[in-house]
Amino acid sequence: LEKKYDEVCEFYKTHKTRIHYVIYGILITAYLALVIAACSLNFQRALPLFIMTVLAIFFICWDILIAKYEDRIAAFFSPGERYLKKQWFWLKWMFCAALVTTVICWLIFDTAKQGSRQLISFGGLVMYVLLMLMFSKYPSRVAWRPVFSGIGMQFFLGLLILRTKVGFDAFNWLGIQIQTFLENSDAGAKFVFGDKYTDHFFAFKVLPIVVFFNTVMSMLYHVGFMQWLTGKVGWIMHIFMGTTPVESLVAAGNIFVGQTESPLLIQPYLPYATKSELHAVMTAGFSTVAGSVLGAYISLGISTSHLLTASVMSAPASLVTSKLFWPETEKPTITLRSGLQMGKGESKNLLEAASQGASGSIVLVANITVNLISFLALLTFLDSALSWVGNMLDYPQLNFENICAYVFMPFSFMMGVDWEDSFIVGGLLGYKTFFNEFLAYERLSKLIHNREKGGSMYINGVKQYMSVHSEVIATYALCGFANFGSLGLVIGGLTSFAPSKKKEIADGAFRAMIAGTVASFMTACVAGMLTDPALEVPCHILLRNVSNFTDFPANSTELVGCCQRLFTSANHSEEIFPGGNYSLSSWKGCCQILGQPAFHC
Repeated sequence: LEKKYDEVCEFYKTHKTRIHYVIYGILITAYLALVIAACSLNFQRALPLFIMTVLAIFFICWDILIAKYEDRIAAFFSPGERYLKKQWFWLKWMFCAALVTTVICWLIFDTAKQGSRQLISFGGLVMYVLLMLMFSKYPSRVAWRPVFSGIGMQFFLGLLILRTKVGFDAFNWLGIQIQTFLENSDAGAKFVFGDKYTDHFFAFKVLPIVVFFNTVMSMLYHVGFMQWLTGKVGWIMHIFMGTTPVESLVAAGNIFVGQTESPLLIQPYLPYATKSELHAVMTAGFSTVAGSVLGAYISLGISTSHLLTASVMSAPASLVTSKLFWPETEKPTITLRSGLQMGKGESKNLLEAASQGASGSIVLVANITVNLISFLALLTFLDSALSWVGNMLDYPQLNFENICAYVFMPFSFMMGVDWEDSFIVGGLLGYKTFFNEFLAYERLSKLIHNREKGGSMYINGVKQYMSVHSEVIATYALCGFANFGSLGLVIGGLTSFAPSKKKEIADGAFRAMIAGTVASFMTACVAGMLTDPALEVPCHILLRNVSNFTDFPANSTELVGCCQRLFTSANHSEEIFPGGNYSLSSWKGCCQILGQPAFHC
């Protein structure tokens, strides 16, 4: 038996590659047979599986072709590359002229179709770019290719996801699948904490999602899927934006992982990074959120599709603001994309990777918990102290949110937030900047729930919820780690990876935080330009929920518009919008707001 065993082992060693190919062939054939069977039974039901299979086959074939024939492909396209370099001066100006013309025409036609609201968001986008340029470290050294191509990538992604039915449905489907996937954490939470675990929603419902997601991400890193996906996204940004491989890879990694984990992808190269590259690495971390906490925000009731879109769109935005705020003035050492080797996990098998992911989430969960406890306690104390000071000045409603609201109100309005809602969004931005985005999203989720429940929009002159358009913009603006608490985390994390760059990291961290904040604002501006106005609260629901029109300010744009449409429908004896049987108070309130003569009323 021992002799036969040795012969089998020897045969396996001799024909190891062929045996692997045979096993892979059998598994692939079985999988393809499964896909064909599923499609033949019900193609509509099997459509997601079919699309994923086609994409997987495309990328596998692409990787095989690049690995075998990269030199031949490069030689084939080299004449075209030389011609482009020779004619680049004229082509550059022609491209810029075409781009400007396209933007102007699009704004004209889109404004005619959708209204003028998105022009404010466009003005905000231009304003943030100019602010970044004005306060740039080296304004005269700004390379404009990453700036324009990055904004172009944002627009393309935004148009694809927010304006096309295919893109919107795809991300909506993906969001539903992620929500379903994250609900699997309920099984573990229920087993550990009992059937009434949802009574303590945040501790026993939200935090277990962080543990579960961190475990899955660790397993995906072990099998190499996350490195492969990050590499593909980074390569796209490197080609289109002209940023260095280090910057592109970290920006792509921050779509999926946090600001302290993404530098692990390029850890061996951090000691050789330039000041501008280090600034870009930190900015990418500040302008996005980790996938593990994304699940927690989803569980609070924030839109899954918008959170996913914000994470993707903020990656190119981070490189735009970074290259504006701290342009490259040195010669990058790492220039060859093919020469960049990504870091790998230390686990030896899949089970160990899962265990390490779960254990590693302990620090993250503890960090979230203690920060929320301390920040909420600190905020309560701060509000009490400010209210005490305000009482002396006959302004008892003075609190931290009001101060932040006044500071950030112009910024939120320039993103495209309705003027009546910009005060609320300004307060949310203050929570996010001075404390953390968890507090801001928790407050935003309450506003969303208030709108969904209905009721009076104003109580004692205080607005209880916002329009859907303002909620969407706030979701994008808050999607980032740019706050003072993360500042120390980034400096400590990057310094441990590259001790020789401690001074450069400390010098650029605060500027990176500002750049990360502006990157989120720019993403919100793009979302404000492209969000479909049909998302607004229907007029019949708004008018039906209003119990006291005197609570509304006279310049409430939503209410004025609905009252105008209501009178138009009455004057022309037609129903402009459904849901009739309006109360007498609704008609009287509209009469007061519009100043209609008594005869018309």
